[in-house]
Amino acid sequence: MKKLLLATAIAALSVSAANAAPTVYGKAFVAMDYVNAEFDGPAGNMYDEDTVEINSHASRIGLKGSEAMTANTDVIYQLEYGTSVDGDSNGFKNRDTFLGVVNKQFGEFRVGKNQSTLARIDNVVVNQGYFDNLGTTQNENEVVEALNMADSNRIPSSIIWTAPKYNGLPLQLSAMYSSDDVNGNDNAGFGVAMLFDQGTGFTAGVAYDKDQNIAGDIIRGTATVDLGKYMAAPVTLGALYQVADYDYGSSKEKGLVVSGEMALANFARPASVYAQYNKTDNLDGLDNADSDQIVVGGKYMYKDNIIAHAYAGMNNADNVPYMSTPRGDAEVFVVGTGLEYKF
Repeated sequence: MKKLLLATAIAALSVSAANAAPTVYGKAFVAMDYVNAEFDGPAGNMYDEDTVEINSHASRIGLKGSEAMTANTDVIYQLEYGTSVDGDSNGFKNRDTFLGVVNKQFGEFRVGKNQSTLARIDNVVVNQGYFDNLGTTQNENEVVEALNMADSNRIPSSIIWTAPKYNGLPLQLSAMYSSDDVNGNDNAGFGVAMLFDQGTGFTAGVAYDKDQNIAGDIIRGTATVDLGKYMAAPVTLGALYQVADYDYGSSKEKGLVVSGEMALANFARPASVYAQYNKTDNLDGLDNADSDQIVVGGKYMYKDNIIAHAYAGMNNADNVPYMSTPRGDAEVFVVGTGLEYKF
């Protein structure tokens, strides 16, 4: 009997220790990118780059985990930091870092630095590597970048709530509040998002935020469809439309993204190709500041966590804005290939 009680106690302690142990995770993504970028201002060519770069794309390392507080409530935490594998910048930069709780009746609360609610419905962007997000809205200090509509950012001093699923209702509801931080940065704002997903291959989402990603408000809508659920076509299509109303802008920024990804057969391992088109009118709220971007690429998975990438893209922007002032026209062409390792 004593031996049985001792074995039970040891087993309980082992389970408790396992629950408390954090998970270490991350990824290293390095690429070789041929970049041809030009910026033409009113006085002629102001910037011209034609080079091959070694770049690190969204590489990171983190700790995450959970531990039971009560029968219905767990503490959850995540400490995630971005790093440059290529060494272009030293140290680490906060990504999603939070401490929170999750409860079966009241949902999940995360407090810290969190992606805004816009990201909760962003399942349309398929680009990888150099073009792995929606881009930036301004050209600063004569550095030519891919310019597109305002993107979702990580919001410091924020709390985000995710509602529990109610009676199998296929909706994910999220709400966020952010406050000014101790450094005097103006982060006060709020956001909400709703994603409809029945698990049938079709999703639809809508999100709104005010004074979080921009000084002003943004409304975004998305939709995706997995054609493989309805016919013999291994293709996923997506569309995103967004309107941003900048407090200082002369016009509303309007952006559209259309994407498609197709799985490839006859390979030893999973592979896919993708294409994505971005169009933005009135970048940064500046009238007639427009951009177009087209990217094509492919992925080959040597293993589930070892992925080879190849991509090519072109971004053109007219009347590039900087602090609500047109500065000229920009053109960026990139061809890249890289290797991603997840752990």
